[in-house]
Amino acid sequence: MQPTATVLVYSDDSNTREQVRLATGRRPASDVPQVEFIECATPAAVIKELDRGGIDVCVLDGEAVPMGGMGVCRQIKDEIFNCPPVLVLIGRPQDAWLATWSRADAAVTLPVDPVEFAASLAALLRRRAALSA
Repeated sequence: MQPTATVLVYSDDSNTREQVRLATGRRPASDVPQVEFIECATPAAVIKELDRGGIDVCVLDGEAVPMGGMGVCRQIKDEIFNCPPVLVLIGRPQDAWLATWSRADAAVTLPVDPVEFAASLAALLRRRAALSA
């Protein structure tokens, strides 16, 4: 197992980014690596970090302003070669169809439920590890 996994967190709201960090802890599950975070508050910062490489999973806030995480997800799925898996944070369970439209790999609702979030993030980290093995 690799020593750490890098998770990019995009939200214009520092409280949402903190919810993600707290729900993840050091690692979301015992069979995945410890997590390091890269936090972004703008869509341009997300693109810059993805272009730099080394991101294992993206967590995007669907409620972010000025561009929501679903729009960012659709853009990066089109523009980033070997785009990492994306977990979108949605405002309501009924918005799951929008997450599907954006090509997100998973979606969880806000506010972040630590158990649901950690399980979804761990699943994406396992998938990423399996693809790169």
